[in-house]
Amino acid sequence: MNEVKKDIAWRVYLTYFAVCLFGLAIIVKAATIQLIEGPELREKVQSYTLKEKNIEAVRGNIYATDGSLLATSVPIYEVRFDPNSDAITDEIFYDEVDSLAFKLSELFQDKPMVAYRRSLVNARKEGQRYHLIKRKVKYTELKALKTFPIFRRGKYKGGLIYIQQNKRQRPFKVLAARTIGYEREGVSPVGLEGAYSEVLKGVDGKRMMQKISGGVWMPVGDDNEIEPEDGRDIYTTIDVNLQDVAESALLKQLQTHKADHGCVVLMEVKTGAIKAIANLKRNQDGSYYEGYNYAIGESTEPGSTFKLAALITALEDGFVDMEDMVDCGDGSKQYYDRTMFDSNHEDGGWGKITVQRIFEVSSNIGMAEIIQRSYAQEPQKFIDGLDEMGLRKPLGIEIAGEGKPYIKNTSDDSWSGISLAWMAHGYEVKQTPLQILTFYNAVANNGRMVKPKFVERITKGRKTVEEIETEVLVEEVCSQKTIDKVKLALEGVVENGTASNLRNADYKIAGKTGTAQIANRNYGYSYQSRVSHQASFVGYFPADDPQYSCIVVVNAPSQNVYYGNLVAGPIFKEVADKVYANSLEMHDPLQKQENYLASSPIPYSKHGNKYSIEKIFSELNIPVKSKAADADWIVTQTGDSSVTIAPREVQDKLVPNVVGMGLRDAVYLLENQGLQVAVEGRGMVKTQSIMPGRVAKRGMKIKLELS
Repeated sequence: MNEVKKDIAWRVYLTYFAVCLFGLAIIVKAATIQLIEGPELREKVQSYTLKEKNIEAVRGNIYATDGSLLATSVPIYEVRFDPNSDAITDEIFYDEVDSLAFKLSELFQDKPMVAYRRSLVNARKEGQRYHLIKRKVKYTELKALKTFPIFRRGKYKGGLIYIQQNKRQRPFKVLAARTIGYEREGVSPVGLEGAYSEVLKGVDGKRMMQKISGGVWMPVGDDNEIEPEDGRDIYTTIDVNLQDVAESALLKQLQTHKADHGCVVLMEVKTGAIKAIANLKRNQDGSYYEGYNYAIGESTEPGSTFKLAALITALEDGFVDMEDMVDCGDGSKQYYDRTMFDSNHEDGGWGKITVQRIFEVSSNIGMAEIIQRSYAQEPQKFIDGLDEMGLRKPLGIEIAGEGKPYIKNTSDDSWSGISLAWMAHGYEVKQTPLQILTFYNAVANNGRMVKPKFVERITKGRKTVEEIETEVLVEEVCSQKTIDKVKLALEGVVENGTASNLRNADYKIAGKTGTAQIANRNYGYSYQSRVSHQASFVGYFPADDPQYSCIVVVNAPSQNVYYGNLVAGPIFKEVADKVYANSLEMHDPLQKQENYLASSPIPYSKHGNKYSIEKIFSELNIPVKSKAADADWIVTQTGDSSVTIAPREVQDKLVPNVVGMGLRDAVYLLENQGLQVAVEGRGMVKTQSIMPGRVAKRGMKIKLELS
């Protein structure tokens, strides 16, 4: 019995000792945590629940040259509510929650007032501190929210919490979309958004955030908040009206010829400012979109537009002059194992013609002969001449993705016996459309090559912080003597050569057509059915005082029409006509007024409708002597102090006399007789192709010449 008691006592003792030892261990561990590990653990816990996060700065705007918005950041907000803020008592909350719920339902119209009230009350009862009200709230809606019951008390007294996010928008949608570009996380920057990202993005602010239940991060006060600094704005050189014309003209031609893609660039000659840049690519469904900046990034064999560089090199080196005669033969010529053709080779070729004429008619053989015979003994001299004009260097524009120019050296493995002849007319070299345009722009600018410029200035608010100056790449691409010669040659292309369809009476265009074969990478040029074409036209206007240069490139037209003058030329002319029409400084000044005064102080009147003419003269208080009491159509004769009107007989089913009438009246009379009217010129009717008095047959065509 005593043994048993002793055993029990011993076990109790051991248990007591173990408990004491365990308790001591707990005390030691607690002390260790408190005194030694405590600060580290507290910091670790805090790092899981508290974190400093960025407040996104508002990205700067991108403007067109006239101040039109091309890209802007529209703020959107996530709105939350702290219904358990210390400042919101039960009295305040329950007195105003009904009104708040009603206003929220009225503003967002997404759920009834009772649903809003229920969610607000439940959030307070559950102790929520970061209750979601609405995502993607507009700025105008946020302004309204700040006036609502409870919320109107302010950010903390009213428990209103909102976090700003910025959504990038382009008001003109696809207009110059690829040049404006974008910047996205994980994607290479594109266009001006990427090039000027550091300017546009501003400086992000900082805010302390706390992680609460549900993994949501909630702002903690505003003591540690650093306000963001908004980005600066950039004003581009783009003219939205000209950009719209360029895109519309390009789209129309691409659709007509079912081309794969194309681009247009319009540049100011003196400054290099890019006024319009359009790039369109064909979808499988036949629609077109801006998917790639071909003008900047696509480096291809330019074809005949490169002949200008070849000609300038030969002129500068003194090997040739514009009146020299060159034998172009019968339209085909063998160079080693390759045959070169002129476009008219089936008609017997050009024979012997001047260098000027070779350029005007774009003879491949003529240009090849000039370069071959000039540089056969020293081919590197030709390459060096091109190099001196800056054609082997990238332009160094700020927009990423510029295609590399390629002009081979005689030491390259690809150099062969035909290289000189083929380079002479734009093969075995590569240039982007913008690089070719910059070279032509230099010729228009009397030899001064300027860097293409996309941005005019950078602003902060209303203050300009930086003006972007024009940068000169090459001070003189060649002598003024050579410039004068090639300018005449470029004018000759439009006046007498391959681009004569672009000639007009209002202003002169100078430029060069290009039609290049684009080889299939698997078959080269020999499989004609697998070769597509690139049609181009590049030039400047007005030719006698160049203000703008422009290039158009259309790739892979598929309607059996692929020549530069027919595919690219009309786009150039449409853009040039729009620029000319809106640029008064390009128009010739009127002669002195006295040369235009009539011999009579009474204004001259066209023939036409009696009622309209009498009304005008009545309003001008000009006396009218009428000999046409019952006539609808009259002729007028202006005297020294009055106008005499007499009847002009118009008989049904007979061609009327419309000479001397305005176009509107003339067309009205002729179409009423069933005639189809074609018009040439402007002003009043000078002649009509069908004599008056002939029987008018429905559908008969009549041409009016105006002056």
